[in-house]
Amino acid sequence: MTTLAAVNDVSLALGGETLFDGLSLQVHQGDHIGLVGPNGSGKSSLFRLLAGDIEPDGGTVKTLPGVHVGFLPQEIAAFPNERVLPFVFDSVPGRAELHEQLERREARLAELEHASNGQEDELVAVASEVAELHEQIAALDARFSEHEAKRILHGLGFTQSDHRRPLGELSGGWKMRAVLASLLFQKPGLLLLDEPTNHLDMPSVAWFSKFLSSYDQALFLVSHDREFLNEQVNRVVSFEPEGVRTFRGNYEKYLSQREDERQLLENRVKNLEKEREHLEQFVRRFRAKASKAAQVQSRVRQLEKMDSVELHRATRQVRFSFPATDRGARTPMRVDDLCKSFGEHVVFDRVTLAVDRGERIAIVGPNGAGKTTLLKILAGEIEATGGRVHLPGRSNVRYFAQHHAEALRLDRTVLQEVSYASDGTSMERVRAVLGALLFGDRSVDKLVSVLSGGERARVALAKILVRPGNVLLMDEPTNHLDLQTSEALTEALATYDGTLLFVSHNRAFIRRLATKLWVVHDGGVESYPGTLDDYLWSCQERDVVPATATAIKPVAQKRSRQARKEQRRKEAELRAKQNQGVKPLEKRVGELEQIIANPEPQIAEHNEALSDPEVYDDAQRRDTLLREVQEAQTELDRSFVEWTASNEKLERLRTEIEGAN
Repeated sequence: MTTLAAVNDVSLALGGETLFDGLSLQVHQGDHIGLVGPNGSGKSSLFRLLAGDIEPDGGTVKTLPGVHVGFLPQEIAAFPNERVLPFVFDSVPGRAELHEQLERREARLAELEHASNGQEDELVAVASEVAELHEQIAALDARFSEHEAKRILHGLGFTQSDHRRPLGELSGGWKMRAVLASLLFQKPGLLLLDEPTNHLDMPSVAWFSKFLSSYDQALFLVSHDREFLNEQVNRVVSFEPEGVRTFRGNYEKYLSQREDERQLLENRVKNLEKEREHLEQFVRRFRAKASKAAQVQSRVRQLEKMDSVELHRATRQVRFSFPATDRGARTPMRVDDLCKSFGEHVVFDRVTLAVDRGERIAIVGPNGAGKTTLLKILAGEIEATGGRVHLPGRSNVRYFAQHHAEALRLDRTVLQEVSYASDGTSMERVRAVLGALLFGDRSVDKLVSVLSGGERARVALAKILVRPGNVLLMDEPTNHLDLQTSEALTEALATYDGTLLFVSHNRAFIRRLATKLWVVHDGGVESYPGTLDDYLWSCQERDVVPATATAIKPVAQKRSRQARKEQRRKEAELRAKQNQGVKPLEKRVGELEQIIANPEPQIAEHNEALSDPEVYDDAQRRDTLLREVQEAQTELDRSFVEWTASNEKLERLRTEIEGAN
C-alpha cells in the first residue's frame, strides 16, 4: 500500500498551548479518512501541517514526491480577482506555467522567423519546443477539460451566467464554492477538506456527496454532518484523551469500536479486581501459617506484578438544555403578502405563511433563493419591501445568525459578551451556561478575538441559551461546531418546547428535528408535501437539468402514479427481506446472552476453590480446576465476540428498516 504522506513524531504548540506531542500517522493511497475530535484539539492545524502551511516544532511531515496536496480551509482571507470559470480551469498545477513557456517560445520563434542572419538551427529547435509545448497543453486539456470544469461548477450551484463573473463580485460563501470547485477539478492525490459543506446548500451537498463517493484519490475530511461523514470515510482518525487513535470503518463503526473498547477495558478491570481480591484473601488467611509461607510469598509477588488497566478518560462533553419557555400564542408568527426585492432582483413575491405553536420547520432550497433573507425578515433584522410579519405580543423571538462571528464584539471577554446578551439573567445562570459549553473559570476571561471558529460558535449559542425566547430562528447553527457539540445541540433542541424555524444543510440535524419542510424557490415559499428523502431525490436532478431553483419542485409532481406504486412495492419487499433477517439474529443474540451467563457462576466457583491452599496439594484436582476455568473463559470470550458482531448486525438491520419506513 503506497504511503502518500507521513507525520512522524510531530510536536506543535500554538498560542502557548500544546496541540501535538509525538503525533505519528500515515495516509495511504485510497484512504478516505474522517478526522474527528473536539474543537481546539488540532484538526485544522493537522491539515495545515499536511498542506505545508505551517512547520512543526519537532518531528517531520513528509509527502511522497509528485503527490499534489489540495487544501480547503474553513476560511480564506484573500481571493484572486479572476473570473469564475478561468479561475477553476487554470487552477490545474502546471497549466499556467506551460502557457507562459509557450508564449515566450512563440515570441522567440517569431523573432527568428523575421531575422536574416541564418539562425536555422535555433529556428528548428525552437519550433520543435513550440510543437512539444502544444502537445503537452493538449494532453493536459484532454485530462482536465473545460467541460469537466463546467460540470463541477454546475454541481456546486453555479449557473452558466456565473462563469464569467469576477470572484470579487461573489459573496464569501460563493467564493469558497469556487475554491472547492477548483480543488475538485484538480483532483489532487491528497485532498484535505475542513468542513467543506459549511457554504453549501442542500442540493449542492447531495451532488457533492455523490462526487466524493467516486473520488479515487486519498481524502482527509472534517465534517459536523454525521451522515456526510458516514457516506465518505473508510477510516477514522480520532483525537482522544489518551492520544490520537485510528479506527477502520466509517463514523458509526468508530463509535461502535470505541464502545466495545470501553466495555472490554471495564471487564478487564473487573476480572483483575476479582483476581486481586482472591490473592489478597489467600494472603490474609494464611499469612500466619508457617507451612504456607512460601505460597503466601508467591501470591504477594503475584500481587506486585499484576497488570493495571487504565480506563479511557472521559472526554469533556458539551451538555446543555433549554429552560421552559412561555407558552405563547397558538399562532406565534404569521406572514401576509410578504414581498422583498433588492433593486431589480425579486426575492419574495406575495408570500403568505403561518406557523403553529411548537412546530419545528426546516427551511431548505438552493443558495440565493432567499432562506437567510426570510429568517432575517422574520427576526426583524431587515425590512420587507411589502406585506407584514405578525407577531403576537407573547411571541419572544431570538435569532442565531449564520455568520455569528460578525455579530460578536471581539474586544469583549467571553463572559462579558454573553452577559450583555443575558437581559438581566443572573450571573450564576450565565456562568452555568458557559460551563455547559466547556468555558471554564479561566476560559470565560479570554477575549473573543482569540477564540477559534468553533469556540465563537459556542459563544453565540450561549447568548441564545441564557435567554432563548419562545420563537427561535437559527441559520446554519451547526456550522463550525465539532460533531459532539453539533449532536449535543440537536438533542437539546429536540426538547425545546418553543417554536423553531431553522436553515440547515445537515441532514441528520433536519431528520432529528424537523416536523415540516419549507422549500424556498421562485420567489415563493412552499410547504413541502414529501419527506427530506423525497426532497433529496429531487436534488439529484442537478446532474441533468440546469442548476436553478425551478429544478426543485415537489417530488410528488415528478413521479407518475405507477412509479410511486412501484417504489412502495420495492420498499415493502425490502422491509420484508430485512425482517426475515432480524428474527434469526434476535434469536441468536438471546442464545448467546444465555451462553455468556452460564459459565460465570462456574468460573466464580472454581476461582473460589482455587483460593484454598489445600487444593494446591492435590495436583490432579488443581490442574482439572485450572483447565475447566480456562475452557470456560475461552468459551465466554468466543461467545462474547460473536454476540458483539451479531448485535451490531441486528442494530444495523433495524436502522435500515426504520429508514425504509
